[in-house]
Amino acid sequence: MAAPNPYAPLLDEIPVERREVAVLGGTTAYWVYGPAEADTTIVAVHGFRGEHHGLEPVVAHLPGIRVVSPDLPGFGETGAVPGRTHDIALYADWLREFAAAVAPGAVILGHSFGSIVVAKAVAEGLVAPRVILVNPIGAPALEGPRGILTRLAVFYYWAGARLPRRVGEAVLRNGLIVRVMSESMAKTRDPELRRFVHDQHDTYFSNFADRDVLHDAFLASVSNDVRAFAPRIAQPTLLVAAERDDITPIEVERRLATMFSDAELVEIPDVGHLIHYETPAVAAAAITRFLAPSDADTR
Repeated sequence: MAAPNPYAPLLDEIPVERREVAVLGGTTAYWVYGPAEADTTIVAVHGFRGEHHGLEPVVAHLPGIRVVSPDLPGFGETGAVPGRTHDIALYADWLREFAAAVAPGAVILGHSFGSIVVAKAVAEGLVAPRVILVNPIGAPALEGPRGILTRLAVFYYWAGARLPRRVGEAVLRNGLIVRVMSESMAKTRDPELRRFVHDQHDTYFSNFADRDVLHDAFLASVSNDVRAFAPRIAQPTLLVAAERDDITPIEVERRLATMFSDAELVEIPDVGHLIHYETPAVAAAAITRFLAPSDADTR
């Protein structure tokens, strides 16, 4: 039985439409939330092993803003890009083409692995007036406080890619392993919210195209970070970071913020790498303030 979604009542008030668009020779599925006449549009890019559902709790707290939320290539309802390795270069190419096709000039948001994709795409020319990075990856995962667990994950994805295909796929979709991942990231003590988080991961974390795409994307996620692209991002940038993030410690996020030419850092206490599930209202409030017209914008 699915766990109740605590954000469903808010989300039900927001119109949503599923669409598709051709990108890089494949078909990208995406969802458009909010009013068509909204003054602000955000293109929201989810994290590794996720899909668009993961960012819905944040969307639920952004009424009046139009949010375009695609499934990354190889995840959710978006198939793999034909003939391409799903590395960070592929994902950045995909995002530039996708945004230009469906929401040119939109604000760009990335969560976790999505923060790396967004940072690289913007640094390499994606046009966006503002950039928002939630739980940004500010250093290689192997350097984080759970570097040992990351090394175990490297072996896990390597084994999944090397075992006979049927066995490897089963290992990578194993529900017990997914639950261990979920337990390691969740920080909330609210039992109902915790059940919801685990249910989301149980439902969507194994919705990937195949083990090869998953392995490619995993390598991209642990081999890159936002630091490499931050100095080339001139747009005003909002970093929404967690004080208990085991993947990128808050001290690293503070250093990351200094690498941008124009960045604001919002720190959220008592949460880890699941801001989008555990504290979406706080994140959405920071986003709303960041996007509000300033005196300079109205002159």
